[in-house]
Order: sequence, then structure tokens, then C-alpha cells
Amino acid sequence: MPDNMYDVIIAGAGPIGLTAGIEAAKRNYKYLIIEKGCLVNSIYHYPTNMTFFSTSSPLEIGEVPFVSHGDKPTRREALEYYRRTKQSWNLNVKTYEAVLYITGEDGNFIVTTDKGKYHSKKVIIATGFFDKPNYLNIPGEDLPKVKHYFDEAHPYAYLKVIVIGAANSAVDVALETYRRGSEVTMVVREDRIKDNVKYWVKPDIENRIKEGSIKAYFNSSVIEVKDRKVKVQTPEGIITLENDFVFAMTGYHSDYDFLGKAGIKFSDDNDRTPVFNPDTFETNVPGIYLAGVVCSGMDTGKWFIENSRYHAVIIFNHIENASND
Repeated sequence: MPDNMYDVIIAGAGPIGLTAGIEAAKRNYKYLIIEKGCLVNSIYHYPTNMTFFSTSSPLEIGEVPFVSHGDKPTRREALEYYRRTKQSWNLNVKTYEAVLYITGEDGNFIVTTDKGKYHSKKVIIATGFFDKPNYLNIPGEDLPKVKHYFDEAHPYAYLKVIVIGAANSAVDVALETYRRGSEVTMVVREDRIKDNVKYWVKPDIENRIKEGSIKAYFNSSVIEVKDRKVKVQTPEGIITLENDFVFAMTGYHSDYDFLGKAGIKFSDDNDRTPVFNPDTFETNVPGIYLAGVVCSGMDTGKWFIENSRYHAVIIFNHIENASND
């Protein structure tokens, strides 16, 4: 087999992409994992002080134990764990190489990256969703003061911060910036903080709002961002707030253009769910599979590390059975 010909190429080196690589290694397939950023790139870009919702055990892959210091692991511990897992399995990963498009057919795909071309019999797409924010499409959203990602609170200390959203990421940003001295206002489209917010955090944010430490406008939306102000549509009418930074924590979505260029179709619903067989995770394009949260379209809360670790086993069972037919 030529050096650039593989049994399986895996796009994405997040935890699910690594799981696919581990499964390929177990079955002695020639494989390659290609990642446009660093190893577990999405986790690397999580907030610096983030704590996972689950305990460490459901995040384990490849039978490598994940031991954390607290009940729930931190971002830093997760980065260390997945580095150790990659090293333990000696996984074949190329980082900082972006897959641009996939052409060809089952048994002979051409995977083109920004650094070259590879040939593969099968392709697994495990690219997640974190790289594509859901934009508000409002005037001023392109200003530098508008952030769709959050790293840490220190740079925003003592400034006027607006946080858009009511899910875990928005709540974390609001509480962290508030505790660094920011004047925090939340703008929430719904009538309350979301029910799925981490159970140990939800009472905290609700109490801060109740006591007025964090201001919140419910059933409201930001309609325009300016250099020093923000316009908000509230049930009582449009108001203008002084503002230094806006954190639009409105969620993320998969790279639909990339999937579409590979020939993958989408359902007709508003969730933009890719078409795939739930029993095999093979898409409408024979030989191309999806794994992890990329399967879920706009409903990005459906799949996560804990409940999609098994995707790789199902995929490789199908690949193996098909090759034996």
C-alpha cells in the first residue's frame, strides 16, 4: 500500500476522533487522523478555568484511566489526559493540517488538505462543531468588542460586560466576569435560565440575579452593537446600555459547507441534521461515516464525549463486516 494510501482517514483529533484512531489501531488498519488545530483543539479553546459537567470516568477512551483531583475534571486535566492517551496508543495524528474537501468514492477517496492529498478506502468525519459560532446577524456584530468565545475573566475586570444566552457557557461567563469585578448584564431570549445548566451553578446565577448583583433582561434580545453602547429589545421596548464588551454565547454548529462538499445531504428540518444510518453511522455517501457531535446538526446537546464514545466501535464493525461480504 502506498505511503499516502490508508484504510481509514479520520478528520478531527478530538476525543471521538482519537477513539476512532484507537479502534483502527486495535483492528490493525492503516489509518491517519488529521486535525486542523492542536490535539483536542476544541477542549484547548474551552475557558481556562472550565470544569466538566461529568466525572472523569465517562470521559475515558481507549481503556486509559482518567484520574482527576476533584469530583469533576478540569480543562487542564482533560488536556493532559488526552495527550497521555494519544501517547499511550502511539496514535498517528497530523495536527495543524486542515482537511479542505473529500472527493472520490467508497474504496478510493481523495482527502485534500492545505498541505497535500491522501487516498483512503474509508473516511470518518469527527470534526465536532466548536469552530463555527451561531451568529446573531445584527449590526455591529463584527466589532472587535463582540466575542463568541471566552478564555478567562481577568481582561474584562471592572468593565461593563453583556452576556447573551442562558445556557452553561453564558452562565459561566457571567459568574466569572462578575467575580472579577465586571458590571455584568445578561440578555436572555427565554423567560429564565435554562434548566440544563450545571446543577451546582444554577442556584448561584439565579441568586446573583435575584439580589441584583447581575442584571438580567429576559424575553429580550440584543438588536445592535455600537462602540460604547448596545441596543436591547425588551418586553417594555428598546433600551440602550453602556457597554465595553459583548459575549455572544449563542452556541455553535458543524461546518455544513464542508459536509455538503463531501456530498452529505441534510434533513429537511431546521436542525440541519446530516443524513446517516443510525445503525452504522454511514452517511448517504457510501464509505463516509460521521462520529460524535457532528451527527447532531443544530441540536448540539444531543451528542457529547460521554455518549458518543461507542460510535467508533459501531463504525468499524460495519467496515469490517462489509469487507468480509
